[in-house]
Amino acid sequence: MKSSFQIGTLFGIPIRLHFTFLLVIPLFAWIIGSQIDLTTALLAELFGMEIDQTLITAGWMPYLLGAIVSIGLFVGVFIHELAHSLIARKKGIRINSITLLILGGVSSMEEGVPEPMVELPMALAGPLTSLGLGVLSSFIAIVIPGFVSDGPLAGALIFVFGYLGLLNVMLFAFNLIPAFPMDGGRVLRAWLAKKMPLTKATRIAADIGKGFAILFGIFGFFVFNPILIIIAFFIYIGANQESLLVRYNILLKDLTMEQVMHSPVMTVAPSTRLMDLVELMYTTKHLGFPVVEHDQVVGMITLADVQKSPPLDREALQVKDVMSRRIVALPPKAPLTDAFKIMSELQIGRIPVLDGDRLVGIVTRTDILKVMELQEV
Repeated sequence: MKSSFQIGTLFGIPIRLHFTFLLVIPLFAWIIGSQIDLTTALLAELFGMEIDQTLITAGWMPYLLGAIVSIGLFVGVFIHELAHSLIARKKGIRINSITLLILGGVSSMEEGVPEPMVELPMALAGPLTSLGLGVLSSFIAIVIPGFVSDGPLAGALIFVFGYLGLLNVMLFAFNLIPAFPMDGGRVLRAWLAKKMPLTKATRIAADIGKGFAILFGIFGFFVFNPILIIIAFFIYIGANQESLLVRYNILLKDLTMEQVMHSPVMTVAPSTRLMDLVELMYTTKHLGFPVVEHDQVVGMITLADVQKSPPLDREALQVKDVMSRRIVALPPKAPLTDAFKIMSELQIGRIPVLDGDRLVGIVTRTDILKVMELQEV
């Protein structure tokens, strides 16, 4: 994931932090610290015990406790995602990384068409882990007075563990909402997929997710809660993306690059004048070409590359002056889904097909979309 950096590895899985995570910890610390009295009263009522606030409310302690709770919450989120990842890996799914970001965590997996019997336990693992953490934290909060005789210190510990218990139980409940991209949406899809085709199950689960998103958005608007509106947007986009991803994977399943590629491929030389290239684009209606020298692909040139060059200089420039030397290529037997994934991630419109070092074809985004339309006939 872009804008993230690796902080370590656990069970062979790279652990990454997104830059938004560094912003949310102080924000949450401030929010929790500002509401310390209200939260303490809520926890005292919830656990049915007196909480000594002497240390909790002293000086900067509310914000320090807020930071501790925030970090503890994200440790819980990390363990939640780790549970997903370990179950997925046990089911044979490759795990690329776990990334912590502003809205929680995300496990990057090499997923194709989801299988209900694999997805169901994988989806349930995270929420059940959060529930376990919530119960454990709540139990610790309840037994603290029996082990810590210092009242103010006991109060601070009860606040931290009690709040983490409450937050993890809320995380469990929130994740079981039957809406993508939450785990509850995947549980619903896995259950429906036992009774109907996967595409239909995904569409129904995604539509329910969009419905929840709209309700969250409307409620957030009327109560002037921007966090609810952000969550609603996140759910709506996630539900839509999940539906499209499954559709793409199913329609492109079992297709390879060589079944879709154009061959022979029209190429240009590095010494081609830029104005001649533009004329070629007008003539062929192609907006990108592999650049070949001595029968070797040495780059790619697209209309976007031409547009980056100053208009006044184009008469003197050649293809080699502006072409991209980063060659993203796939072999003939590569799955077409790989090409679509690469195009989406890198925002490119075409991928050359190389058999060893030999250029044998090219696949464009338009080619893939046409194939999908034909597959739906």
